[in-house]
Amino acid sequence: MNVTKNNHFFKYIFLSILIVGIFSLSIFQKNTDMDLNTSSSNGLSNKKIGWGIKRNDNHEQPDVGNKNKEVLENNNGICLGNKEKKFIYLTFDEGYEAGYTNKILEILKNNHVKAAFFITAHYVNSQPDLVKQMIDEGHIVGNHTPKPLMSINLKGEKA
Repeated sequence: MNVTKNNHFFKYIFLSILIVGIFSLSIFQKNTDMDLNTSSSNGLSNKKIGWGIKRNDNHEQPDVGNKNKEVLENNNGICLGNKEKKFIYLTFDEGYEAGYTNKILEILKNNHVKAAFFITAHYVNSQPDLVKQMIDEGHIVGNHTPKPLMSINLKGEKA
């Protein structure tokens, strides 16, 4: 009788380990399905700089400040458009998916229009297929944080 109980016990242990192993592999596979382009922070300054624009009353582009302009130019950032040409910059804030993004992407694609989508971490995690579609179709995908980026330094510590 003890031998039978031991055999059942080992079968349950083996099945439990097998189930946990299969589950772990499926999660690992899911996390490696989407390749993300990332950049290294090596060589970037961790010095906090203020961010903002200085508005004016003469219908000219606002002043972003010399240091901010330098940081943007050195990192291929975009802040202000070309003041010599008239363009409309189409941007979307994507904090959550309300069911409209597929239609928006379809309309943009059909009309050969590119846009910028500012997305939250929650959106990346909950809508990876839509984010991949945005990138694949040539749209800009930017970071939309709940707090200003300048309040956190590159090491993830509060500044």
